[in-house]
Amino acid sequence: MTAAAKHVRVVGAGPAGLMAADVLSAGGASVEIIDHHRQPARKFLLAGRGGLNLTHSEDIDLLLSRYGAARAALEPAIRAFPPEALRRWCEELGIKTFVGSSGRVFPVGLKASPLLRAWLRRLEQRGVTRRASTQWQGFDEVPTILAMGGASWPELGSDAAWVETFRVAGIAVTPLAASNGRQRVTWSEHFVSRFTGAPLKNVALAAGGVRVRGECMIAAHGIEGGAVYALSPQLRAAGTVLHIDLKPDVTEAHVAERLARPRGKDSRSTFLRKALNLSPLAVALMREAGSDNPKQVTLTLQGPAGIARAISTAGGVSFEELTEHLRLKKKPNTWVAGEMLDWDAPTGGYLLQACFATARFAAEDCLRQLSATDDQIGTI
Repeated sequence: MTAAAKHVRVVGAGPAGLMAADVLSAGGASVEIIDHHRQPARKFLLAGRGGLNLTHSEDIDLLLSRYGAARAALEPAIRAFPPEALRRWCEELGIKTFVGSSGRVFPVGLKASPLLRAWLRRLEQRGVTRRASTQWQGFDEVPTILAMGGASWPELGSDAAWVETFRVAGIAVTPLAASNGRQRVTWSEHFVSRFTGAPLKNVALAAGGVRVRGECMIAAHGIEGGAVYALSPQLRAAGTVLHIDLKPDVTEAHVAERLARPRGKDSRSTFLRKALNLSPLAVALMREAGSDNPKQVTLTLQGPAGIARAISTAGGVSFEELTEHLRLKKKPNTWVAGEMLDWDAPTGGYLLQACFATARFAAEDCLRQLSATDDQIGTI
């Protein structure tokens, strides 16, 4: 295959689209990236403000389990490009990575911009062209990899306009929903004024039969943070009850024994702080929730704060509409990658890992199809 003979379009200049272009151009294809924004990877750069969590170093089977119901569909792509391969890829671009104390993987500089600059430079050197402020016009005969994202942060990434095009084409798309975002709670004025922005550390949260350890943060209109995000699938329905264990490292019996001690002249708040070493926030949260037991605090949630400000979205193109290599069955010259696919994952590196891996998987199959025959896929 020669670059002059094979042309591929990539739609979307986020991490999945750029990764697809990287693989395609390395394989000799002539690649054009189009994106409806003026600048590439703007949401990727936003993620980099928090350190750019690229992937996770945990055992591959545990990592795969984080994708829940989508594990089977995503597993071939992630096993083909696991976290260690992603780290090597970064090294090839001149970006060293390290494993943090939590097992998460970051670039040494904790920024997205150096990685993006090196990446775009390599694509330019390979002759990849980019057309900014250009809308996808729908399915045609040009070999295309679609990596247009979900629906979060639309001013930086995808506005999900592609969903209607898929619907008209008769391609099933699971409705997009907010994931890894704030859950709405109605707090009292006093609680909000004192504790907005305060972290609640070393707690256990549970919902829908799933329990996670971690920390979260009080927001003006709800609760957010890693432990909350990990329960996104369970918390998606409005009115879900969130169970909070403020003392996950001690037993119910220990708590009961401590609470049975005489209070003396101490106020309830002072007694709780002294007896169980609870923070002022923990004590205030118990009061908000009407709980007398730090291991049994429950909040009734009013649902996610909204898809526009969620970190990611669940839902997307159904895997039933795709071959095992992420090619659309009804549009065999088109592949789908990244957050457009119907999967969900918590934060912790799992989001970017799956975006990178599915993009590579789709691009590699595209190259195979282009090499195999010119009749199956349109070329220009």
